[in-house]
Amino acid sequence: MGFTQTVRALSAAALAGGLILVAAPGASADQTRRDQWALDTLQAQAVWKISKGKGITVAVIDSGVNATHVDLKGNVLKGHDFQDGDDDATPEATDSSPEHGTAMASVIAGHGHGAGAEDGVIGLAPEAKILPIRDGGVGYADEIRYAVDHGASVINMSVSTTQESSEDRDAIAYALKKDVLVVTASGNSGRGDVVDYPKKYPGVLTVGGVDRNGEIWKGSDFGPELLLTAPATRIVHAGWPGNKLSIGDGTSDSAAFVSAAAALLRSKFPDLTAGQVANRLVKTAVLPASAKGLSLPDEKYGYGSIRPLAALTEDIPAGSKYGPLTAPSDEGSSTAGAGTSDTESAAENEKADQKQMLFFVVLGVVALVVIGLIVLLIVKLSRRNKNKNGGPGDPGAYPQYGQQPLPPQQNPYQQPVSPQQQNPYQQQSHPPQGQWPPQ
Repeated sequence: MGFTQTVRALSAAALAGGLILVAAPGASADQTRRDQWALDTLQAQAVWKISKGKGITVAVIDSGVNATHVDLKGNVLKGHDFQDGDDDATPEATDSSPEHGTAMASVIAGHGHGAGAEDGVIGLAPEAKILPIRDGGVGYADEIRYAVDHGASVINMSVSTTQESSEDRDAIAYALKKDVLVVTASGNSGRGDVVDYPKKYPGVLTVGGVDRNGEIWKGSDFGPELLLTAPATRIVHAGWPGNKLSIGDGTSDSAAFVSAAAALLRSKFPDLTAGQVANRLVKTAVLPASAKGLSLPDEKYGYGSIRPLAALTEDIPAGSKYGPLTAPSDEGSSTAGAGTSDTESAAENEKADQKQMLFFVVLGVVALVVIGLIVLLIVKLSRRNKNKNGGPGDPGAYPQYGQQPLPPQQNPYQQPVSPQQQNPYQQQSHPPQGQWPPQ
């Protein structure tokens, strides 16, 4: 268990601030759905007409998942328990926050229950599958690699540790190499100087939290790693044990909403890479009116809050392989460090520079040829003028009748100068901004 689980316990306390636990039959269907305000803000009903995340597996690396919960049953695959070493990823009472993983799973892929699934908790991607992984409490490398090797295309890690690990760094690089998007929460202390992982590793999509007004939640940690925000307050979850429900706050929920949005996109656009999925989320993100004019990415808002419907429907160029994600300099190598630029973009920029250099070399050669021809023409004209003034052997002094002057020759070496090439990799400094809540 150790330090990793202690940190998750603190996160869960924030997530469950003012925790409300009730048996599922004790709450009316209407009231439960009214409490799920984030679904309305994220335009879930319109989103589900386009994608529900079908065919996508989201790994939840956490405290385990209650697979028998009425709002999750059938959407939870067989996973793995890295504490007990078996395939039963069910939480245990001795865990520091046994309900946390179930809560995240329900935000992602809860399907509700009852007539028309009108009761209980429904997630943003209700047809996605959850791969439950109960972490071992000491780093996440084995858990990440297991998720990648067992079919996950999105990994949700609403967990953190202050202990840096080259193995964890390598595992995230491995996930990126295998085209798996890793999403993590920024943290719940409301500070910008928190040094924790996995959010500090390159390749991770880090998410902060906002309230119902789209403004930054007071508990959301911030910093240069943050790329997106999503709802974080008064979020309804499936609980543990039994069929309990809970309501709470935390960036854990924000990360889960982004993981669900990524599942919707991966289902709709199966050919997009993990980075290109992140790109669609970033390019369609929105800031609240109070944050207009910020230079993006902002340390608190990133590029803004997700708009899944816009991400699914707007015409967004695919972009480079890694999109806004910071890629490791060498995928799978422990020497990869944060801040390394996108390797594919760097290669493309190098090609563009080579083309530009070739253009200038050709332009220089043409210029030299033109200058040489001009000098040669000046010399000839100078000699002709000298002969016209009576110099010896000047045929101009003794005109021959009937001889016509030759027309001026066109320079066969002069080529049109190409216009300045536009850099095809130059991107807008800021993505388009919209309204919160989305109209």
